[in-house]
Amino acid sequence: MLNNENAWSEWLDFNGDTISKIPQSAGVYMMHASMKILFIGGAENIKISIQDKEEEQCISKATRIRYMQTPSYEKVAEDLIKDYQDRHEGKLPQCMQ
Repeated sequence: MLNNENAWSEWLDFNGDTISKIPQSAGVYMMHASMKILFIGGAENIKISIQDKEEEQCISKATRIRYMQTPSYEKVAEDLIKDYQDRHEGKLPQCMQ
């Protein structure tokens, strides 16, 4: 799936098989459906974080996911959210409101 840090994976189908292959490392991730970002997150363990989010009603609508392994996940996630808000009139992604 993804071997080098600080590089995004390709957009992957959001399902149990994909989630099972996501590494248990620090990083950030984005989920989308119908070409709209639903959620931007970061965690010390992205696999567990994604598994925890999977059951949330809004997140269950996601069809694709991508991730990046990075030890500076907090800063990267913050920057991604700020960039999203700058491009969407200050709004957060749908599942973060």
